[in-house]
Amino acid sequence: QVQLVESGGGLVQAGGSLRLSCAASGLTFSIYAMGWFRQAPGKEREFVTGITWSGGSTYSADIVKGRFTISRDNAKNTVYLQMNNLKPEDTAVYYCAKYSFPYRVGSTLQYEYDYWGQGTQVTVSS
Repeated sequence: QVQLVESGGGLVQAGGSLRLSCAASGLTFSIYAMGWFRQAPGKEREFVTGITWSGGSTYSADIVKGRFTISRDNAKNTVYLQMNNLKPEDTAVYYCAKYSFPYRVGSTLQYEYDYWGQGTQVTVSS
């Protein structure tokens, strides 16, 4: 059974940094693209950033480009989200997700991801 477990969320001041982790189990992790999404209070869940199955390419939403970096360690079955220069508007529950199809680059579309973690809360104070 596929499981994704996020960790690393918390409370941070504006301008600070956090590193989220997503540990995967029950799948051949190295052949799937992975993504991070977030949902702020009262808003719909949105795409943040993604990484291809090989880790060779990443792609991000404009609102986080230059501040957030996704990476993966296939030996540890883990995907990371390094978040720098955090802003209050980054406050949200952050979710990692597994892309449905192997050996693909992934996408920004939520419905193309088939497994999701439980989420980890990130709160940025001003």
